Amino acid sequence: MEDIHLSTTPALDARALITPHEFDGVTATVLDNNPGMPQETAERIVVDALAFVATAAVCPGDPVAPSRIVDEGWHALVLHTALYARLCERLGQFVHHYPERPDEARQKPGVLDHTVNLMRAAGYDPDPELWVLPAERRIPVAAQCGHAPMCGVKDPEVMVAA
Repeated sequence: MEDIHLSTTPALDARALITPHEFDGVTATVLDNNPGMPQETAERIVVDALAFVATAAVCPGDPVAPSRIVDEGWHALVLHTALYARLCERLGQFVHHYPERPDEARQKPGVLDHTVNLMRAAGYDPDPELWVLPAERRIPVAAQCGHAPMCGVKDPEVMVAA
């Protein structure tokens, strides 16, 4: 994978992609699905999920995948269907979610690092504690998803054929 040049400008605020009321609703969904999770952790997860979706929208066809932790926030966004549709419309592309059961053998080595680098290049500052391999389980989440790097692309056949 190629090196991504990092921006020297201040990081974009992914939280600003949705209204404070919408952010609170998505955060509440993360909390409902993860009893006992601290509010601050749920908010960090939602922020990185927003940054991931925004990055996937501007990098169509680039291999990206969320960490299992960030995927929890993405699931919460997707459950708010009208909000998610409006978000993707504002971003210029619908970012599709292709859930799969976790399987570390299916996830290409380096896809999380590549995704984080793309997020940085897009102007976001990913939270490194949230971007770990599923086996690390630093922050337990309900999401039982593992992603091959095809999320966000318009046509999954493009990635399968590659």
